[in-house]
Amino acid sequence: MVTVRCWGTRGSIPSPGPNTVRYGGNTTCFEVCYQGSRLIFDAGSGIRPLGMEIVEKGPNAIHIFLTHFHWDHIQGFPFFLPLYDPEDQIKVVGPKQKDIDVQNLFAGQMGPIYFPVPFSVVAAAMEFEHLNQGGYEVDGASLEVMRVKHPSFVIGYRIRIGGRTICFIPDNELDGDGSQVGPNRGRRIKEFVQGADLLIHDSMYTDEEYAGRTGWGHSTFAQSLRLAEEGGVKRLLFFHHDPTRSDQELDTIVSRLRDGALARGVTLDMGAAAEGVDLRFE
Repeated sequence: MVTVRCWGTRGSIPSPGPNTVRYGGNTTCFEVCYQGSRLIFDAGSGIRPLGMEIVEKGPNAIHIFLTHFHWDHIQGFPFFLPLYDPEDQIKVVGPKQKDIDVQNLFAGQMGPIYFPVPFSVVAAAMEFEHLNQGGYEVDGASLEVMRVKHPSFVIGYRIRIGGRTICFIPDNELDGDGSQVGPNRGRRIKEFVQGADLLIHDSMYTDEEYAGRTGWGHSTFAQSLRLAEEGGVKRLLFFHHDPTRSDQELDTIVSRLRDGALARGVTLDMGAAAEGVDLRFE
C-alpha cells in the first residue's frame, strides 16, 4: 500500500488560526510512504511535526527531495529534529541554483544573521546531491523531474512507487510566457502528469485574482483542473493555498469547480489538500 500525507499545504508564509484549521496553516511538506520507506518532499514549516513523528517511529535513513529554495519550502528544516540525532542519516536532493550548491543553500539559512543555531551543530550524517533534470531511484521508487515555471530553478516530481504514480508540483504557473523553461511547455507538462493516480498542483489563485498576478509563478484552481483533465489524472488535490484563504473559502471554490466539472460530464475526483489526511492507494 502506498500512503501519502500533506504535512504542510500553505504557500508563502505559515498561516495558523481558527480560519485554517481544517486545511492547515503550515507551509509545504509532502510525504510518500511505502513498505516502511518514507520519501519527503520540501521542508516548509510542515516538516517540523513530521520530524517529531520520525523521532518517535523512525526510520533513521531519511530522504528529502526539494522542488526549490524559496523560504516557504525550506523554512522548517532547522526545526527538523532528526537533524540533531547522530544515529540518523539524511540525504537532501534538490536543484542546484546557478553557482550555489544544495549544502551551502541550507547552511546559509542557519547562519548567525538568520538563525541562532549554526549548521555545524547538526549531528546527523548529512549528504547532499543535485537533481536538475532526469531521474532518480530510491527505496523502490522511481522519480522523474521536470523544470516548471516559477522564479528561480524549480522542479516538479513524478513519483512511481508501489505500482502507483504521484505527481507533486507545488509551485508552477501554467499559463503565460514560459520561455525560460524551454519549448513545448504545455505539451511536456501534460505528458509529465499523464495518467497519474494523484496530482498535487499549485492552485494559489482564483481566476479573478490571477488577473492581477500574472507572472508571479502560480496557477489558478481552474488551470490546475484543466491540466488534470487533459492529462487523464485520476485524482487532483489543489495545493499551495493562499495564506489569506480560509477553510470556508476553499470549500466554496472547490464546490463551484466540482459542480462545473460535473455539468461538463467530468467525474474527476478533486479536493483541496489538507494537512494530516492520509490517502491510501492499494
